[in-house]
Amino acid sequence: MLPIDPSVLEKIVQILPNIDPKNILFQLSPDELRTHIIQNGEGVVTDTGALMCDTGRFTGRSPKDKFIVKDRSTQNLVAWGAINQPFDSQQFDQLHQKMLAFIADRPLYVRYAKACASESHGLNIIVVNTMAWHNLFCNHLFIRPEASEIDTFRPDWTILNVPEFEADPATDGTRQGNFTIIDFMSKTILIGGTAYAGEMKKGIFSVLNYTLPQTDVLSMHCSANKGEAGDTALFFGLSGTGKTTLSADPNRALIGDDEHGWDDTGVFNFEGGCYAKVIDLSAEKEPEIFAAIRHNSILENTRFVTNTQTVDYANTSVTENTRTAYPIDYIANALKPSVGSIPTNIFFLTCDAYGVLPPISKLNIDQVMDYFLMGYTAKVAGTEMGITEPQVTFSACFGAAFLPLAPSYYAKLLAKKIKQNDVAVWLINTGWTGGQFGTGSRIKLKYTRAMIAAALAGQLDDVPFVAHPVFNLAMPSQCPGVEADLLDPRVKWQNVDDYDKTASRLSDMFGEQLAKLGL
Repeated sequence: MLPIDPSVLEKIVQILPNIDPKNILFQLSPDELRTHIIQNGEGVVTDTGALMCDTGRFTGRSPKDKFIVKDRSTQNLVAWGAINQPFDSQQFDQLHQKMLAFIADRPLYVRYAKACASESHGLNIIVVNTMAWHNLFCNHLFIRPEASEIDTFRPDWTILNVPEFEADPATDGTRQGNFTIIDFMSKTILIGGTAYAGEMKKGIFSVLNYTLPQTDVLSMHCSANKGEAGDTALFFGLSGTGKTTLSADPNRALIGDDEHGWDDTGVFNFEGGCYAKVIDLSAEKEPEIFAAIRHNSILENTRFVTNTQTVDYANTSVTENTRTAYPIDYIANALKPSVGSIPTNIFFLTCDAYGVLPPISKLNIDQVMDYFLMGYTAKVAGTEMGITEPQVTFSACFGAAFLPLAPSYYAKLLAKKIKQNDVAVWLINTGWTGGQFGTGSRIKLKYTRAMIAAALAGQLDDVPFVAHPVFNLAMPSQCPGVEADLLDPRVKWQNVDDYDKTASRLSDMFGEQLAKLGL
């Protein structure tokens, strides 16, 4: 633990009034936090040295319990509705005071952190946790300030995360006991009633999604990497589409796996770490991620192989949303600082469980707008009785849950940057081929990697393209390392009539969604 300089302590006390300084555990190192995690019974050690922790009742974010304070600065800018729910400023202040009173006598893990690898857009954060593993999570996921910066560090935003505190909906204005509330006036995020650590990182992501676009900087829910020639690629996609997997390429340097900004000079990572899903993780399929789960990495909601300390990544007894958190430099080829040039290629990833979208296609600017605003993927059929078909998911800009502004705001900014920089945009189907889920097969990762590698290397620039008969997508007729019949999804189906009917149904769903968006 760093000794607290009096000037630093003064700043902390302003944020945490009436807190005994002896209760402030400031800027603990990962190894110190490790000791507290084990002593507090918050986690156990795996055979790789990682720490396995549980998130309790909530094994994912709770979007229905996320709010933004509505005040004079936000009332005319935020796209209010089911995603961005308004919260009264007076009730926010009252709830804030109740939380401060609740933690008055508790040990508090306090740390400074930063967001945005770009110095021009950097955000300083102070994080206050009652759980040691949450503080370690923030050490991993946010950018870590140098020790020389601490004494002069001035926090812009505060995260107060108290899982043990539950709100009273009748008096506090929440929907239920758990909540995440963002107040742009006081620059404070309150989190209570949930131990799901992802609420903290997504809270700051929502903040940046509000502030940066207003300065003509595009905030993006995407991964990014950089080639040997200095070219930058972006990968947009919802959970389960391959955003983290495909950006962790041994032949390219990783900029980041989840959240980025794009300004006039290039792309920059918002974070200092990675938060990857580990369901069915293996060293063969995802060696970079597998190797990153080591000393002081965090594993969420995983379980051991019986009578061992080895993680059973196939175990979904707690949740399918098992995850790991680790510093980005645990990836061997991660860039530092995490910045790249203006993108030359953008990939929209979709896991099409209907099996009708091409494995790779090139988008024109109108299609870019449509597919970006739809944010389509289709998950496999659930286990409920009567659910036999893939389940369509639409999430505007591939991250609607984190966008305070109207989706069109981000889409127009993206289109502007693509046109200005002549960026190639590709749609990649990481889902099924030869039939929908249950009859077809999942497109092999090696083929998806080969198609992306070909696009990045310019090997598709001069090949003939053919238009898909239903979606009008431009499909390459050949691709190095990929069988030609895989490139046209219609050819892979045994019954062409069934393909045409399924493709037409999905196209109709696209039309309905675009109509809802006013397009």
